Amino acid sequence: MTAIADETPGLQAMRQLAASAGGMGGMGGLMGMTGGEAAPGLMIFHASAGPQHGNPIGITHGGFAATLLDSCMSCAVHTTLAAGETYVTTDLHVSFIKAITPATGTVTARGEVLSRGRRLATARGTLTDSAGRLLASGIVTCMIMAAP
Repeated sequence: MTAIADETPGLQAMRQLAASAGGMGGMGGLMGMTGGEAAPGLMIFHASAGPQHGNPIGITHGGFAATLLDSCMSCAVHTTLAAGETYVTTDLHVSFIKAITPATGTVTARGEVLSRGRRLATARGTLTDSAGRLLASGIVTCMIMAAP
């Protein structure tokens, strides 16, 4: 996991994260995320819901989709950061389209930056199954600032 005050440019850090063997650490590790692709303004992750992501009604908890979307969208913003910059999510909106279960298999979380200003960035994201069906979508706003 990249430290908040890391001097690595954002795109380089996200490419390293996407290429990491054995999955991701931190929240990505808890969610079972594996890297996919990082490009300027774009981040893609993959994950599979397991029984640990379930809720009492027998489907995957909505927090699974929300976390994947927040991660891919925020990391897409991260690809735009210069060395010495950081960000925090200030607003997250998620629309759930289709239930996710362990039978859904691997899902793809794709985040793309829509707007990047000096202090704010907005990104959109989609969560799809292996057949490309939309499971959830989202929008995030991130505040950009100098790292402490």
